[in-house]
Amino acid sequence: IRRRDVHLYNLHPVRVAAGGRGPASVEPEQFCGGGRDALFVAAGCKVEAFTVVCLARAISVITNSKCDLTSFSGDYLVAIEEKNKATFLRAYVNWRSKKTENSRVCIRMVGHNVEAPFRETFRDQMSIVEMPLSEAPLCISCCPVKGDLLVGCTNKLVLFSLKYQIIDEEFSVLDFERSLIVHIDCISPVEISFCVGYVAVMSDLEVLILKLESDPKNGERVNHHSHKTHTPVKHTEEGTGNKTSQLETDDFVICQKPMELLGEKSEQSGLLVTLESTGWADESTKYSHVQHLLYRRFTPDISFYSPSDEIKLHSLHLLPIYHTGSLTSDGKNLSQEKELLSLFCFFSLPHVGYLYMVVKSVELMSIYQYPEKSQQAVLTPQFLHVITSNNLQCFTVRCSAAAAREEDPYMDTTLKACPPVSLDVCALRIQLFIGLKAICHFKNHIILLTKAEPEAVPERKESPKRLLSRKDTSVKNRIPPAVEAGWNLYIVNTVSPMQLYKEMVDYSNTYKTIKTQSCIHLLSEAHLLVRAALMDAGQLEPGEKAELLEAFKESCGHLGDCYSRLDTQHSHLALPYYKMSGLTMAEVLARVDWAVDSEPQKYEKGLIFYINHSLYENLDEELSEELAAKVVQMFHVTEPKQLPHVLCSPSMKNINPLTALSYLNKLDTYGFASILVTLTKAAVALKMGNLDMYRDEMKSYSEMKLACGFILEPRLLIQQRKGQMVPTQLAAHLREMQPGLLVAAVLGLQKNNKIGIEEADSFFKMLCDQDEDMIPQLLVDFWEAQLVACLPDVVLQELCFKLTSQYIWRLSKRQPPDTTPLQTSEDLINACSHFGLIYPWVDVLISSDSLADKNYKEDLSKLQSLICGPSFDIASIIPFLEPLSEDTVAGLSVHVLCRTRLREYEQCLDTLLERCPQAVIPYANHELKEENRTLWWKKLLPELCQRIKCGGEKYQLYLTSLKEVLSIVAVELELRDFLNVLPEDGTAAFFLPYLLYCSRKKSLT
Repeated sequence: IRRRDVHLYNLHPVRVAAGGRGPASVEPEQFCGGGRDALFVAAGCKVEAFTVVCLARAISVITNSKCDLTSFSGDYLVAIEEKNKATFLRAYVNWRSKKTENSRVCIRMVGHNVEAPFRETFRDQMSIVEMPLSEAPLCISCCPVKGDLLVGCTNKLVLFSLKYQIIDEEFSVLDFERSLIVHIDCISPVEISFCVGYVAVMSDLEVLILKLESDPKNGERVNHHSHKTHTPVKHTEEGTGNKTSQLETDDFVICQKPMELLGEKSEQSGLLVTLESTGWADESTKYSHVQHLLYRRFTPDISFYSPSDEIKLHSLHLLPIYHTGSLTSDGKNLSQEKELLSLFCFFSLPHVGYLYMVVKSVELMSIYQYPEKSQQAVLTPQFLHVITSNNLQCFTVRCSAAAAREEDPYMDTTLKACPPVSLDVCALRIQLFIGLKAICHFKNHIILLTKAEPEAVPERKESPKRLLSRKDTSVKNRIPPAVEAGWNLYIVNTVSPMQLYKEMVDYSNTYKTIKTQSCIHLLSEAHLLVRAALMDAGQLEPGEKAELLEAFKESCGHLGDCYSRLDTQHSHLALPYYKMSGLTMAEVLARVDWAVDSEPQKYEKGLIFYINHSLYENLDEELSEELAAKVVQMFHVTEPKQLPHVLCSPSMKNINPLTALSYLNKLDTYGFASILVTLTKAAVALKMGNLDMYRDEMKSYSEMKLACGFILEPRLLIQQRKGQMVPTQLAAHLREMQPGLLVAAVLGLQKNNKIGIEEADSFFKMLCDQDEDMIPQLLVDFWEAQLVACLPDVVLQELCFKLTSQYIWRLSKRQPPDTTPLQTSEDLINACSHFGLIYPWVDVLISSDSLADKNYKEDLSKLQSLICGPSFDIASIIPFLEPLSEDTVAGLSVHVLCRTRLREYEQCLDTLLERCPQAVIPYANHELKEENRTLWWKKLLPELCQRIKCGGEKYQLYLTSLKEVLSIVAVELELRDFLNVLPEDGTAAFFLPYLLYCSRKKSLT
């Protein structure tokens, strides 16, 4: 088992509020808390309830001689009572209505339905619910979330589900229903703990944690059949037990070896677990499966004399922590609205305590080493309180650290941080009490029972061998019968989280100047204390949460200071802690102890890490000229290579250009010259208005290398301010003087995932000062460059659609581009496979009309080339061709191109015959091939003959086209087929030459 150091701090986590014999007249035997205001004390033959504030007695007589108590939020009290060697289990419901010992009491059996005539009587009197069991109950526990009751008996656990019989809107009667029996062989529970299906069972030297689960596949009730978990170690353990009973004599002590089994391995513990359902069919909680989470077995140390009481476990606890969102609007934490976030299990040996996390994973979190033998312990979200014979000890716990990581997925990132679960625990204070016997915790109170024992005279002493035997043989002390022990019942208030937090912070200041890890450790404890208090919001007073939130931010600032100033391996944690503190970068820099000019300044890694990341994150904060100069000086000393990046941050806007330039020039002296330094110096020169220096710097490298330099620092071109993307002064200058370099630079940023597609589009629109509906030519140039670069992340069809839409809009509006395009259609065809060669017949079609506007012709050529390319989905653009009218030659060519790509050849032939007959033959030569060749004589030949018959001004064009068609058909068809396709009313002399050629071609071949 790993051991961890325990830090000791002289703090004050508890304060005695009241003490003495109190109102109880008989020595208390058992006591427990009940909700926010009640304390139950079993003394003699009574259980009395007190309010913590005034200690007013409020409950009744119970005739018994032994009692064990548990309570659910003060709604009910359950007691194990013993009378005349008989043991009873009783629940006391509506106990607040019993004002005096002589008040009437209703006694009923568990599960008994209250009849209508008697319902009103339950409103004003206490009810005792008898809960019969086949075996004597040994221990009890109630679920803090749902109120269900778990009863431990020999080799089994009995679960009673809490029920509510609604009398009216204002009053309901509590009742129970026995719903499940968990049989556990070979274990006799000494203590149990139950929380929303999680069961912890403890014997003298064993701890078993189980999870009861519903059937994930079937929502129906559990059948009344046993569900067993069989384990291969079972028989081995039984055999060991038999051998132990046989060999355990005066000469031998048989001890089983210690064992720790986590998760699924805990099923190998050898304990047979069986579920037996006893609930009704309408039971809401149905458990049909059991999952083993933890099995831990201890072995007594026989190397030294040790009484039998020193080798027994005690203080089993299951501590739930809920989602902080479970608070209602009025700040109250209702049990039915609680959602379990994390669950922790604690148990202890006399000198060592163990804390496990058991929800999503089973893990040993902390080990507590006590300076002396402990008697009992209680676990809270903030502390572990342990009592010894004369001391109340308080230890810190790591429950809030583990729960924070379960609740927030951003924990342990650059956004959020929390002290680690593995952080060494510490003891805050040891409070002296004489004769401590028992401890209980509820709300913000610790209840202590002390008893000053008279001096005892030991009768005899046994050998260590006999004391370690399984047979119960202990030292018997002879107490003089005339002497009585004095007892006291103390109520100890835990100090408020805010007060203890302030004390921890003040204490940490003693370590601040010497810069040790103790400062971080104590401030981490303070941070976890506040975090735990915020998670346990149901215990907060009104207005206390806002104060705790401020303390939480303050603690984050203190931790950020520690990690930024101390040289530790975790110095990077300065960043998330400063973020959670809400401090601005200027406020953080103001907390730095700047050295005077005559002394060399030392900067730790944590501060550099925080400043560097903050400058990269484009915070909406502009440092003053003085602070900006200090930041530049800081990086000049520690990380000079980062200076260009630092100067490009929007937060450094107010830096004096001369100061920036002087530090950049020093980089050249130190041998750190690079393209990035050159571009940064050019940007600074432009800011100064020194164009000569700017041009000299930009001439140092080729445009290709300069474009690569922008990839190293995109903020030279683009910056974020108040959530908006803003082009820099350098980008605006490049738009006017070197637009090609600008487009290439942004393309490089996109290719290297430094800017997104939509961000790049918005950048060019903002740079060119265009409305959302207007597309600047520079953005069109960028789209064309994207197609040429064939970027894999760019959706090809979407990009083609953007370009074609823009080309169509310009052609329809005859809108020229606002700047000269960077590439012509010929350039795009030669450089990009997505732009295809324009079909020859398109040139014939276009030549029929004069396009005087060069830009108009260029846009048309790009659109035609894109349609002729292999990558474009033509069907997607058809609905958007409507603005481009077919009345113009440009529109006609685009429409015919699209129909051709869709293989609508007959419709295209009709259109061309009507609008541009001279383009028909070039179109047919290019398109009517292979399976479409029949259209020459089936479509084109009849159409031409028909149009020639009609005459008209295009007669001569049709006649020329017909001769071309006949020449093609005469070659393609046999004579018989050729005769069949000729018109019957045609002139024989006209067709005779083609018939003669067709008849002779066979002999010629």
